[in-house]
Amino acid sequence: MRSDAIKKGLERAPHRAFLHAAGVTRSALGRPFIGIADASTDLVPGHIHLGNLCRAVERGIHSGGGQAFRFGVPAVCDGMLMGHRGMHFSLPLREIIADAVESVATAHALDGLVLLTNCDKITPGMLMALARLDIPGIVVTGGPMLGGHRGMDRTLCASGMFEAIGRRQAGTIDDVELAERELGACPGPGACQGMYTANTMACVAEALGLALPYGGTAPAASAERARLAFDSGERVVGLVREGLAARRFLTAAAFRNAIRASMALGGSTNAVLHIPAIAREAYVTVDLGLFDALSRETPTLCDLAPGGPHYVEDLHHAGGLPGVLRHLGDRVEDAPTVAGPGLRAIADAARVHSTEVIRLPTRPVLPDGGIAVLRGTLAPGGAVVKQSAVSPGARHLKGPARVFDVEEAAVQAILAGTVRPGQVVVIRYEGPRGGPGMREMLVPTSALVGMGLGESVGLVTDGRFSGGTRGPCVGHVSPEAASGGPIGLVREGDVVEIDILGRKLTLHVDEAELAQRRASFRPIEPKVKTGWLARYARQVGPAEGGAVLG
Repeated sequence: MRSDAIKKGLERAPHRAFLHAAGVTRSALGRPFIGIADASTDLVPGHIHLGNLCRAVERGIHSGGGQAFRFGVPAVCDGMLMGHRGMHFSLPLREIIADAVESVATAHALDGLVLLTNCDKITPGMLMALARLDIPGIVVTGGPMLGGHRGMDRTLCASGMFEAIGRRQAGTIDDVELAERELGACPGPGACQGMYTANTMACVAEALGLALPYGGTAPAASAERARLAFDSGERVVGLVREGLAARRFLTAAAFRNAIRASMALGGSTNAVLHIPAIAREAYVTVDLGLFDALSRETPTLCDLAPGGPHYVEDLHHAGGLPGVLRHLGDRVEDAPTVAGPGLRAIADAARVHSTEVIRLPTRPVLPDGGIAVLRGTLAPGGAVVKQSAVSPGARHLKGPARVFDVEEAAVQAILAGTVRPGQVVVIRYEGPRGGPGMREMLVPTSALVGMGLGESVGLVTDGRFSGGTRGPCVGHVSPEAASGGPIGLVREGDVVEIDILGRKLTLHVDEAELAQRRASFRPIEPKVKTGWLARYARQVGPAEGGAVLG
């Protein structure tokens, strides 16, 4: 075992003394050492219950014959980071988490890992670390929050509240209703209730074969979630004894399955950042071209919030991810899983209890995947849109650009009523380098919806979106403005065309004029010049490659 490096031999007597000080018995020295990367915190609703799940994981590890060691991992709530300086740190935190888990697991020679996680960047950061380490490991997510309520009306905690800001500004709700929604939107622990980034990545972990079946969707407030935690703790000890390390599961086929699952679910556009970043650590190539190809052949089977009426708890009761995979049929490639049975066997054994929540391929929500990759003169490196959250009438929009070099200026203009139907809002210098940190744009996109402009105004940015964004909103424009991309050349009033069906994002300015603009173009200086974000901005790669550090 890897842990023999700190517990066997005469020269390791000091190490054993330290282990005994930590409560490890003499007999426990012979057990596999299992680390629990625990992201529990009082700050994040999706993580406030992870401490209880950690106890269940510990009991499972002990039942399986292992020795558990909990260590802390930082976590932030993207919902609370929206619209202010904090959002600059969300995507960069993914790299910190990957480095932290790698550091602790290597420094203490752990034999295996349980990744106890839930929210947006924490799950992919931990998966990146596991792929990098290539040791046995299993993912335990905290599960989705139950639906919020205002009276008998079910509400969403994330996009619903941000859209309420625009509705209050437009005068369609009053302060009393706003306060009622604030109090009822988040009924307890768990990840935001729709197919936002956290739940997308939980399902991705399951599709990759690194979480037990139904681990991506079982509600946070359920005994099933605690049982999954216990079973995962027990199972990881078996993975160690069987010598089944992470890359045994992280094959090219597994990543294709993860992309297909995300497409069928109508998952968050952030999967386009995180799946390539995880694949890179496993030495598997995943690029935008693969997302585009798989999107074209994978139907969207679920109409999940925020674009649709169903919540992740509904998805779970309808059959969970295994039910989705069952309906995808032969599109799913067989691949090993930490549970033991292959992914196809898990899909074949699944039951689908509602063909409204998990559609049949003969009656899909969309004939192709939930995410579309657009290219064109405005995005030669690619851009992405969550087309499953765009109504058919809004999938083509052509209009004059309203140009903003920072998110806050765009939000002010939207709430002030100066953005008009038919226009395209362009927000730039918000990419991985220019942001820095590639901030999510849920505040402006939700403001557009709240102001009644969600179907008539487009939004294009080199930043990114929350899984809660809906409407004709195109993100991840690459190259970004800070790297000299064409989005930096757009001027107020230029005609921009968003053509989702045609997979095009076009700046209608003739080449001679663009050449003149390029000759005099100088990107704006970085907004942050000191600290971690300055280092991140110097080292981060483009969005099309997963925004990973070089």
